[in-house]
Amino acid sequence: MKLSPRALGLTCAVLTVLIWSSFIVVARASAAHNLLPLDIGFLRVIGAGCVLLPWGWWLMRTQRQSGERAGSFMGLSPLPWRITALGGFFGSMLYAMLAYSGFFFAPAAHASVLMPGSLPLWTSLLAIVVLHDHITRARAIGLACIVLGDMFVGGASLLKAFDGGEVWKGDVLFMSAAFCWACYTVLVRRHSLDPVRATIAITAFSCTTFIPAYALAAFMGWVPSHLSIAPVGEMVFQAVYQGVGSVVISGITFNVMIRHYGPVRSTMITALVPGLSALGAVVFLNEPMSLNLLAGLALVTCGILFGVRVPKP
Repeated sequence: MKLSPRALGLTCAVLTVLIWSSFIVVARASAAHNLLPLDIGFLRVIGAGCVLLPWGWWLMRTQRQSGERAGSFMGLSPLPWRITALGGFFGSMLYAMLAYSGFFFAPAAHASVLMPGSLPLWTSLLAIVVLHDHITRARAIGLACIVLGDMFVGGASLLKAFDGGEVWKGDVLFMSAAFCWACYTVLVRRHSLDPVRATIAITAFSCTTFIPAYALAAFMGWVPSHLSIAPVGEMVFQAVYQGVGSVVISGITFNVMIRHYGPVRSTMITALVPGLSALGAVVFLNEPMSLNLLAGLALVTCGILFGVRVPKP
């Protein structure tokens, strides 16, 4: 039975929020198992590639049959070489390395605030420099709330660094991962890229560069890896959830949600992610919810909602 546009938009919105929220909880829980951060990133790319590379090959074949210019990276990317390389480096390879590494130092509740929270901050700053965007007064207030919220969370970790704590390392990695995703977002916006083609392109880049390089390095013992000792079930789960779920499904549902609700309302919907993922960390991972974390969570959520308000005409 075919869904109505309203039901389809609502379904995609629910799926997007659930996948984005559970990504943080699952990634933190994965740190307690066998695989290392780069192992998870390796399996994430393989899982996404199993779906997106055949899709990209079909798009390239369609382009050639219609007389359009072919893409790059051995006919797997539908985009030019330079855009594929930049997008793949920031939006796939480096983002996964930093994000998964952060979960081995800091709790999921910190990622709930710092990753979705600092994303609009980095995106706005990059948009000013690269796209010459203008920040409205409302967005400036929202960004100020986000910075204050990040300081409530990350500042406490930095203070504990003098006592030998390592949580601050995870906080820095989370914010760096958000910066990488912001670079990819601005690149997509600058070149007006189709989201599906862009997702295929960055996956093609990682499959043709990171996958063979990391496989060789792990096999030769040049980098630490637990791929040879991890259970098959754990590796299959990471490939399916991180690759197919986080990359492919959430990418499609997010784009359908934007098409139905528009960018402003969609951003307001995804503002549920920090609160839901922090709540999931408390319920499923037994992480404590301190006062400074609650304050940072509230400020970041308010900042996101305030920053996407539709300005009055």
